[in-house]
Amino acid sequence: MQALISVSDKTGVLDFARALHALGVKLLSTGGTAKLLADAGLPVTEVADHTGFPEMLDGRVKTLHPTIHGGLLARRDVPEHMAALHQHHISPIDLLVVNLYPFEATVAKPGCTLEDAIENIDIGGPAMVRSAAKNWKDVAVLTDASQYAQVLAELKAEGQVSTATKFALSVAAFNRIANYDGAISDYLSSLQTDGAGGQVRAEFPAQSNGRFVKLQDLRYGENPHQRAAFYRDLHPAPGSLVTAKQLQGKELSYNNIADADAAWECVKSFNNQDSLAACVIVKHANPCGVALGASAAQAYEKALQTDPTSAFGGIIAFNVELDGVAAALVAKQFVEVLMAPGFTPEALEVLATKKNVRVLQIALPPGGATAWHQGRNGHDMKRVGSGLLIQSADNHEMQLADLKVVTTLQPTPQQMHDLLFAWKVAKYVKSNAIVFCGGGMTLGVGAGQMSRIDSARIAGIKARNAGLALAGSVVASDAFFPFRDGLDVVVDEGAACVIHPGGSMRDDEVIAAANERGIAMVLTGVRHFRH
Repeated sequence: MQALISVSDKTGVLDFARALHALGVKLLSTGGTAKLLADAGLPVTEVADHTGFPEMLDGRVKTLHPTIHGGLLARRDVPEHMAALHQHHISPIDLLVVNLYPFEATVAKPGCTLEDAIENIDIGGPAMVRSAAKNWKDVAVLTDASQYAQVLAELKAEGQVSTATKFALSVAAFNRIANYDGAISDYLSSLQTDGAGGQVRAEFPAQSNGRFVKLQDLRYGENPHQRAAFYRDLHPAPGSLVTAKQLQGKELSYNNIADADAAWECVKSFNNQDSLAACVIVKHANPCGVALGASAAQAYEKALQTDPTSAFGGIIAFNVELDGVAAALVAKQFVEVLMAPGFTPEALEVLATKKNVRVLQIALPPGGATAWHQGRNGHDMKRVGSGLLIQSADNHEMQLADLKVVTTLQPTPQQMHDLLFAWKVAKYVKSNAIVFCGGGMTLGVGAGQMSRIDSARIAGIKARNAGLALAGSVVASDAFFPFRDGLDVVVDEGAACVIHPGGSMRDDEVIAAANERGIAMVLTGVRHFRH
C-alpha cells in the first residue's frame, strides 16, 4: 500500500504518518511535509524523486504529473488501466492525504492583497483530491485531520479502508473542493477596480456561492405537506442558534426553529444592560411579551403579563442562566421551546418533569453577552421566483445619544429608557409594528397589519385583554407615521411618549399633533421594517 501525504495544515499528520509506516505503508510526500516526516526519521520518498521531474515555478508545479494522477485514477478492476500503469512504471496510490493552501484564512486577514490571495489558490492539491475522490472505490482520500483516527482504526483492524468509509471520504472531499472553489469565487467576484487602478472588495459579489451544512432532516416544513431540512453556515458564529445543544425534549420542527431564531435574536439585543435579565416570548415569529427584570423569574412574569393567551405554546428565550425558580414558573405553562445560555441543575430537574419541552442551551460567545453581536448574521437572504434577495442585516444598535427629541415636551430619563426598550422590541415585530411599553416590559403589541392604524388598535385591544393600562406608556412604531391619525390612536390609548424614525413628508404635521396632544416625540432616523 502506498500513501501520498501533502498538507498545508500539519496538525496530527506526523503521528498519522508514523502509524501508517508501522502498518507497512510506503510514504510519498512533498516539500515541507516531506521534510517534517524525514526529520522525524520516517522513510519518505519525495514526489520529485517519484516522478523524476523536479518541482518548478516556485512550487506551483510538483504533483501535476501522470505518475501521480495515473496512480490515483487507475481503476484496479480494469485490466487495461493496470497494464497502462505497468507499461509506464507507475505505482498505484492507495491513500491520499491532502489539505489545501489556506485561502479562506488568507483573504480574511486585514490588508490581504490580490497577490496574497492568488498565491494561496491551491492547484495541485484540489486536482489530486478530485482524482482520488473520483476513484473512491480504490483510493481513500483524507482532507481533514479529523478523519485520521477512523482510517487508522480500519487499517489496523481489517488491513484496508472499508468501501463505506471510502465513499464518505469521497463525498467529504468533493464538498471541501466545492467550498474552497466557492470561497475563491466569492473573493474574486467581489473585487472591483478603484480609481487608482487597484482593487477594492464590494459587499455584494458578482456571484454569490452559498455554502451550508445540513444539521438534520425535519419531519415536515411549515405545513405537513412540505418537506424540510435544517442547515447551518459552513462556519457558524458563536452564540447563534445553530450552535445550540438540545438538552431534552422532542425533535425540533421547522416552525420551532424559525420562532426560536426570532426569540433568540431579540433577547440577544438586551445584552445584560444594567445587569438585568431579559425574557422574550415569541409566537408565530412575533414577540408577544418582552421584559427586563432583576431576575430571570421576574423578567418572565412581566413578559407573560403582556399576552398570556398568545404565550400558550410559545417559544421562550432568556439572556441569563435559568435557575430553579424561573424554571418552575415556566413549567406551569405549555411551552414549545425554552432557550438560555445555561441552566442550573435545579432548573434541569424541574424541566425534566416536562419531557416534551425542547430545552436548548446556547453558549455565550467569547467575551460573554456583551459580545453577542458576533453571533449575528452579516446578511439576510430571501428567495424570490428563480432569484435571491440579499441585504445587509438590520444590526443597527440605537443609543440614547442618537435619539432626537422634536416636541416641546421632553421625555423623562425613565421614559427615554423605556423608549429605547420599546424601539429594540419593535425591531423584531413584523411590520407594520406598534409596541406599547412601560417599566421595562411590553404592554401591547400590534404586528403584521397592512395599516399602521390597525396595528395600533390591535396593540390597545391586547393590552386591555391582558388587563394592562396604557396610560402614561411609551410607544414605538417601526416606521414613520404618514398622517397624524395613527398618532392620535396611540395617544387615545394612553401613550405619553412616541418613538419612530421620522422622514415623512408630513413630519411637521405629526410633530405639531404631538405638541397639540401634549406628548413627547423622539425620532431615530432609522427604520425597522421586518417582512
